[in-house]
Amino acid sequence: MALRNAVMAALLEGEASGYDLAKGFDASVANFWMATPQQLYRELERMESEGLVTARVVEQERRPNKRLFSLTEAGMEAVRAYVAERPGRPTTIRDELLVKVQCADVGDIEAVRAAIGERMEWATAKLARYERLREHLLKGRTEDEYFAEAERVGPYLTLLRGMAFERENIQWGEIALRRLERRATATGGQKRVTPETWRRRT
Repeated sequence: MALRNAVMAALLEGEASGYDLAKGFDASVANFWMATPQQLYRELERMESEGLVTARVVEQERRPNKRLFSLTEAGMEAVRAYVAERPGRPTTIRDELLVKVQCADVGDIEAVRAAIGERMEWATAKLARYERLREHLLKGRTEDEYFAEAERVGPYLTLLRGMAFERENIQWGEIALRRLERRATATGGQKRVTPETWRRRT
């Protein structure tokens, strides 16, 4: 998927500056797509040159003027065309932490456990942000009321997916830490696979 498709999805919420989009990506679109602010700014420039977005300048006192971007009709048509396309292959996991976990038996298990703990802290913080965003979207309504009344339900559905992903990260981390703790306790924290023992096993 091209970055511009995620940008156009974010702009369905209304006009936004590059800074606003960067914050929005971190809070919501990051459920399914990651991008740095620099990547966003470059993509917005390309999209503007291709007529997919337009920008208006807003003057600000004591602060630099900002440009607010919005979708053009051509941009809306591009969104509709993209939605109609058949999705690509499902996303595969590329996670350095899992590579470290895979190597835990021949390395520093405590370092691996610390890395898992950091991932859990990250997931917990992100889940808390998603919970706040969920409350903001619901505005006191039940989910059934939201789906019946909201103009757009896509952002809420993608938010639910992001929340489920972070909950699963936390759940997996708890399992992994518990198993590694039991292993360290049972072996006195000394058991490692050395090249010699690996050759004997294989």
